[in-house]
Amino acid sequence: VQLQASGGGLVQAGGSLRLSCRHSGSWFTIDKMAWYRQPPAKVRELVASIGRDDTTNYADSVKGRFTISRDTDKNTLFLQMNSLKAEDTATYYCYARDTYFSGATDDYWGPGTLVTVSS
Repeated sequence: VQLQASGGGLVQAGGSLRLSCRHSGSWFTIDKMAWYRQPPAKVRELVASIGRDDTTNYADSVKGRFTISRDTDKNTLFLQMNSLKAEDTATYYCYARDTYFSGATDDYWGPGTLVTVSS
């Protein structure tokens, strides 16, 4: 599975950005997709995830501001980010997990897209 994220850039605090992640996998085996981010000099953290049944989960720091969604026809994952804050500045990574009938899993990561929020 290959992942390619786009949509990052420079935005002023209070503004919005929409990240997209196109993947080459199949929704039959991908049971979870997510966005992670890694701020400068910090560890990577989960931002939001979505399951095959469209169950979503968000980090407390982004609840009410970010929305994760997917377009199954276009094999694309989205992250709508509103009311951006300087602390949202990070490299954002798209993630996908394949789970097979055996229970084995494979994790896939995209190359990351930089989001910079100026205060």
